[in-house]
Amino acid sequence: MKIGILTVSDRASRGEYEDLSGPAIERFLHRALTNQWEAVQRIVPDGRASVREALVRLCDEDKAGLVLITGGTGPAPRDETPEAMDDVIEKQLPGFGELMRKVSLEQVPTAILSRQGAGTRGSTLMISLPGKPSAIDVCLGAVFPAVPYCLDLIGAGRLETDPAIVKAFRPGSPR
Repeated sequence: MKIGILTVSDRASRGEYEDLSGPAIERFLHRALTNQWEAVQRIVPDGRASVREALVRLCDEDKAGLVLITGGTGPAPRDETPEAMDDVIEKQLPGFGELMRKVSLEQVPTAILSRQGAGTRGSTLMISLPGKPSAIDVCLGAVFPAVPYCLDLIGAGRLETDPAIVKAFRPGSPR
């Protein structure tokens, strides 16, 4: 399965800042997943059009089954990742954002400013994450148990997890 990792950052896209968030996502995936997968990484500037175009390319051209997006989810003027996702998502999955904000609030009170979310486009699941690497681990750790089953349901392919890192839940399977 191809997994898209999209970093949204003006400075990282210009090479002025080292992208730390994309590599944090990839490290989580290497720890959590036990089957073969291929990372398709992109870095784009903030803004609705650039994020929308990257998401369409990852979903429709690259055929990524899962796209994890980091950055652009706050209230700043150029933070337009949720709007770009709204442009391309066919089905919203609001529970992902709700859970990520809940677990993030246990760490930092400013988590209420985050506009993370998730949804599907065809056979791709997209999840937007915070930009801070430590918050990425917290959020992915919280929502990832539901990701493999969601991918099964939308026909994206099968992901297997290391239960010591993430215990994936599939109805009918032993808990």
